[in-house]
Amino acid sequence: MARLSAAVIALRKERQRTTKQIEQIDAALAALGNLSRGGRSGAKRRILSVAARRKIAAAQRARWAKFRAKKAA
Repeated sequence: MARLSAAVIALRKERQRTTKQIEQIDAALAALGNLSRGGRSGAKRRILSVAARRKIAAAQRARWAKFRAKKAA
């Protein structure tokens, strides 16, 4: 009976060690996953309407025009 108890204890220790290794592997995979996605951790991208994209583009063109006007002057 003592051998069986020792075997059970050894198996429980092995399970704990293996669980810890799996957690470390999961953490490493999560870190690498964030790097490959440009730092985005599962966040969905917002979808902009055509009107919103046009408004943003017009504002950016205005900023560039202002920058170029200062540079030329």
